[in-house]
Amino acid sequence: MTADSNTPLQRIPPGSLGAQPDGAAGSATALQSPPQAPLTNRHSRANLWLHRIVVVMFIFLCAAAGVLLVILPWRPEWTDNHLLFAYPGLRAFVANGFVRGLCSGLGLLDIWIGFWEAVHYHEEKRP
Repeated sequence: MTADSNTPLQRIPPGSLGAQPDGAAGSATALQSPPQAPLTNRHSRANLWLHRIVVVMFIFLCAAAGVLLVILPWRPEWTDNHLLFAYPGLRAFVANGFVRGLCSGLGLLDIWIGFWEAVHYHEEKRP
C-alpha cells in the first residue's frame, strides 16, 4: 500500500497526549513540572538588583558629567587644546562667556537630575 497525499492528517485530541495506556493516573501527576514560584521569585530579585545597579550607575554618570560641565568650561584646557587650534572661529565661540555659562548651566541641570533621581528612587512593593 502506498500513502495517498490527498488524505487528511489525523488529528489527535489534546487530552489524549498525556494519557497512560494502562490507566495509571498517579504516574501522570508525578511527571508534572514543579510550581514556578521560586523561579519567578529569583527572577524578580535579579531584576530588582539589576534595576538598583542601573539607577546607581545613572546617578554616578549624571554627577560626574555635571561636575565636569560645571568646572571644565572655566579652566584653560577648555580653549587651549589641540582640537581647537586649527579652528580659530570655533575657539573664539567656545571662549565666549555665554557658551561657558550655558555649559555650566547644563552641568548644574545634570547634577540636579542625578540628585532628583537618587531622592525619588522607590521600589515596587512585592506581594
